[in-house]
Amino acid sequence: MQSLRELYKIGRGPSSSHTMGPERAARDFLMRYPTAAKYRVVLFGSLARTGKGHLTDWALLSVLPSDRTQVIFDTDRGELPHPNTLAITALGADGGVMGSVTYLSVGGGTIREEGVPVPPAQEIYPFRNFSEIRAYCEREGIGLGNLPFRYESVGFEQYLASVWTSMKETVERGLFREGLLPGELHIERKAPTLYRSFYRERQDDKRLICSYAYATAEENASGGVVVTAPTCGASGVLPAVLLYLQNKHSLSDETILHALAAAGMVGNVVKTNASVSGAEAGCQAEIGTATSMAAAAVCAVFGRSLETTEYAAEIALEHQLGLTCDPVGGYVQIPCIERNAVAALRALDSADLADVLSGTRKISFDLIVRTMYETGKDLDARYRETSEGGLASGYKIC
Repeated sequence: MQSLRELYKIGRGPSSSHTMGPERAARDFLMRYPTAAKYRVVLFGSLARTGKGHLTDWALLSVLPSDRTQVIFDTDRGELPHPNTLAITALGADGGVMGSVTYLSVGGGTIREEGVPVPPAQEIYPFRNFSEIRAYCEREGIGLGNLPFRYESVGFEQYLASVWTSMKETVERGLFREGLLPGELHIERKAPTLYRSFYRERQDDKRLICSYAYATAEENASGGVVVTAPTCGASGVLPAVLLYLQNKHSLSDETILHALAAAGMVGNVVKTNASVSGAEAGCQAEIGTATSMAAAAVCAVFGRSLETTEYAAEIALEHQLGLTCDPVGGYVQIPCIERNAVAALRALDSADLADVLSGTRKISFDLIVRTMYETGKDLDARYRETSEGGLASGYKIC
């Protein structure tokens, strides 16, 4: 498993797969061919079909010289190495090809080069699944949130602190920013309304939690700075849950950092054994994983057992199985923003249910992860971030 620095990334939305990944690919390619006269980028699969709404071309042209770069949306090619595939070519002054690289944006802002395996040096954890992680923690007598601090490099705690600071700053911006989100849907920002509603009536904490989730998701939809947890599209779930718990229970930042670490290990299991890409496995891979991460974080905050933590993460993902990724117009707005709020509430409920029923679990987290991936592969391509089915085809933009 890779470092949690590869799971939690600070960057601009609205999509880790469609903006952050291509942007990183462009930076890598520019370093290889800095003197090219022209650059040509061809987007395939989900990148081609929803790239406009996800600002993929904008992300690429923020790195590559806009006056010398051509971005092509190829929606016809099939049989791709990954649903999020892009090819970048460098051209000389004579029009000849200097070099070309095919990149795969595999989710969470992570990129791979086609045909090149992940370097072993990037794999810092010796575990393959949650079962192995749990066995190690029980043998060593440590909590899930303590585990990463044994394997991550120097400065990891400071990195998590920067992640938490960024999460809180995103929520703060989103709570007080009014107006419409960019794009043709003309969606009104709802986080301020939910936030004011909570403080006006003070009857239900759910409104406060939802306001936090909406705040981050709306910032993401507008291209603001968010933290992938595990993706941009699902970035509102974990900070909403943790900020709510910190404020309600006066938790220290140290407690929150260990909760982030615990959540990260759950996300790592999914990323290693399945996918966190909506284009590859549907929204269950993004929102489902985020819900499991947040449920595990709740357990870490309250010092619950590894059995309870696994149960909470399993419940959270099991009941997101089959969740489709069908963004209307290719924007990360409908149904994406609302799903962050619903998932935050579900994470808290999953942790509470697991706490009561701990010890009665029949299904392992590893089995649910495998099942999620199999389900995602079986989903029709129309429901895997292509905006060709579901809400995306049913709702007509006026």
